[in-house]
Amino acid sequence: MHNSAAEINGLSIVVPVYNEVNAALPEIRNILKVMDGLDCPCELIVVDDGSQDGTADLLRQAKEPFTLVASETNCGYGASLKKGIRQAQYSIIAITDADGTYPNEEIPALLEQMRDADMVVGARTGDKVHIPLIRRPAKWVLNKLANYLSNADIPDLNSGLRLFRKEIAERYFHILPSRFSFTTTITLAMFADGYRVRYHSIDYHKREGSSKIKPADAIGFFILILRTITYFSPLRTFVPLFLVLASLGGAKLIYDVFVLQNITDTTTFIMMSALQVILIGVVADLIVRRGEMS
Repeated sequence: MHNSAAEINGLSIVVPVYNEVNAALPEIRNILKVMDGLDCPCELIVVDDGSQDGTADLLRQAKEPFTLVASETNCGYGASLKKGIRQAQYSIIAITDADGTYPNEEIPALLEQMRDADMVVGARTGDKVHIPLIRRPAKWVLNKLANYLSNADIPDLNSGLRLFRKEIAERYFHILPSRFSFTTTITLAMFADGYRVRYHSIDYHKREGSSKIKPADAIGFFILILRTITYFSPLRTFVPLFLVLASLGGAKLIYDVFVLQNITDTTTFIMMSALQVILIGVVADLIVRRGEMS
């Protein structure tokens, strides 16, 4: 368990923007109003990720006090966040979206909880949560998988409204993806490494415009969860797979001996596969543990 200092010397709010010509500026103004009510130094960093709908020009011409980081091409949500985090001058980072979905007036409540936490996440578990029905089944399955593999209770795996310590996020930059899975990865990584993660219930509004996440992205999130947990705790992935193969091989062995009275090549293959899986898992776990000690 990590125990980071409770000091809050300032807040840097990072907002990635991509093709949000109708929502970006009103949302920026809302965030600036929230910042005015905080009793610590603040800055707003807006990262335009190569918008093609006029958003970039709108942000360049805006008179509001924020720092604009512009990309000529679309690099991805995660890449935009990392650009903004690198630019930040304060130790606490807040990330949110510019599409009107997150209640940014909750940022002060999240900031207060950062005094004894390493990350505070706005969990979309409030009374008014607008998540399209088509995304809910996949979201539920992925969340249950993440809970099991991380051995943690995660109310919201990939909420885009959260605060965390800059120094901790930078430690994970080498594994944080450039696309939408940034939030999923940092959640799993911080749980795996024993950081103090808190959740604060929030509402989630209907977005302006169309979502950048598609239903087919669920497969990518599934692979990402497996890869991230395997990176930090390999046995959480390899042991269940070993047990499945060993059980299947054991049942097939009993059938071969008592019914066929001959051990088949299929049974041998399954049992050898189970042995290889657990051996790979053990070696991977040893590599991870050695890395932690070095």
